[in-house]
Amino acid sequence: MQQIIECVPNFSEGNDLNVIKQITDQIESVEGVRLLNVDPGKATNRTVVTFVGNPEAVVNAAFLAIKKAGELIDMSKHKGEHPRMGATDVCPLIPISNISMEETAKYAQQLAKRVGEELQLPVYLYEAAQPDKNRNNLSVIRAGEYEGFFKKIKDPQWKPDFGPAEFDAKRGGTVIGARDFLVAYNVNLNTTSTRRANAIAFDVREAGRNIVENGVKVNKPGSLKSVKAIGWYIEEYGIAQISINLTNINVTPVHVAFDEVCRKAEARGIRVTGSELVGLVPLKSLTDAGKYFLRKQQRSTGVSEKELVKIAVKSMGLDELATFRPEERIIEYLLKDKADRKLVSMSLSDFADETASESPAPGGGSIAAYVGSLGISLANMVANLSSHKKGWDERWEEFSNWAEKGEQYKNELLRLVDQDTKAFNQIMLAFSLPKSTEEEKTIRLKAIQDATKFAIEIPFKVMQAAYGSMEVIKAMAETGNPNSVSDAGVGALCARSSVMGAFMNVRINAAGYNDKAFVGNVIAKGKEIEDKTRVLEEQILKVVNEKIGL
Repeated sequence: MQQIIECVPNFSEGNDLNVIKQITDQIESVEGVRLLNVDPGKATNRTVVTFVGNPEAVVNAAFLAIKKAGELIDMSKHKGEHPRMGATDVCPLIPISNISMEETAKYAQQLAKRVGEELQLPVYLYEAAQPDKNRNNLSVIRAGEYEGFFKKIKDPQWKPDFGPAEFDAKRGGTVIGARDFLVAYNVNLNTTSTRRANAIAFDVREAGRNIVENGVKVNKPGSLKSVKAIGWYIEEYGIAQISINLTNINVTPVHVAFDEVCRKAEARGIRVTGSELVGLVPLKSLTDAGKYFLRKQQRSTGVSEKELVKIAVKSMGLDELATFRPEERIIEYLLKDKADRKLVSMSLSDFADETASESPAPGGGSIAAYVGSLGISLANMVANLSSHKKGWDERWEEFSNWAEKGEQYKNELLRLVDQDTKAFNQIMLAFSLPKSTEEEKTIRLKAIQDATKFAIEIPFKVMQAAYGSMEVIKAMAETGNPNSVSDAGVGALCARSSVMGAFMNVRINAAGYNDKAFVGNVIAKGKEIEDKTRVLEEQILKVVNEKIGL
């Protein structure tokens, strides 16, 4: 499995798009790196850039970007609302896939050493990359900012980790580290007062504020853990904001921070009018927020991912200052391979036309998966209708839970639509491999067998998902809105067809696989699922027909 890390450098330029483009061009010049997002801020005069890739490529791209930023940005002329100390103010590396924080920290140290030695730039390590825990906090390192850096760098306690202990008037200094995923998030207020915005920030941030009790200065922590926050005025928008860093979204998610700021602001006579995300956000942050706000309304959370994101955006006013485009702001969407969703992204008519064409794929396996997704979608509809049915208010959560469970089956079956066609294409590719020499024949045979096994496993997963979905369908036939019982019945018919159609594909592909023990095991399990499906379908249809009555 490929190791992937993310890099989110912050450059002290948010107005000159030509400068920003020259920096990001350096990043995109490195093979193995993908630029995901460029988010300039005029008032902060700062641009947050996000890119991902394998560790070596990311380190190389970051080095080139830091070098170019130092050439183009003159810190002696820089003004902006956000704290800063250098042309590349901060450059964190973040573990994303198949890499530990410890490994990521070593890459950050490698980058910092290279920047310090080759670019002769003062570099400080922070968070996981900093071995000295007394100086691993970014805000402490950056205290005094660019203007105070000349004096600070002469203090032996603040000697840079790499590079010269000399003030660089043009480039300043930079901070490089390794950290967990951080969400930068601003909450908009209906005030222009920085002082009042700061008061709310102190109310919520973990560090809180210092107060005097009985003549002694003590710290009063804020209400939210793993949260850093300050207040500022944004001239571009004509409002004050609470600027928040959520350093652990498992501890304090975005929606919790939003609601808490709303409460603290209201207590001070101020209203929250919306909010904005800076850079990228994990999908889960928005789907969790969508579910949170739906639960507050006592409405079903078993709706599509797209709907959950929409509810999150509207509930937190993420589109107040600018249009929020999920496809550009959610990290999973940017990393998604469009080829993995080619079929399910088609219109209904295009999908039917593609199936009817002379191409052998999509075939029965993909259709079986799609029919299964339609079956459970009908059950989800019954669950959501039942959750919102007048007079059934006390049961909304029961049906919401069923709808959530159904959504998981639906999403899995939709994923398998394209996976089944991918499996077929892999078999065809394996058969096209050269077979002139004995070595080529051996490689070709192994490729054919590997592809055949994959082509067995995918429709078997369709069987499992479609059969599993019948639990939801049965519950909706028995307890759901009686006006929709026929929809549950059609859902059962679809699920049955999905199981039986997928099993045909399991069997036909298994005929070409040489591991007879594997084949025997999967066919036996498939037959068991098929038999159970027939029994369950009969039970569901009995309930449906009795309720219809005619």
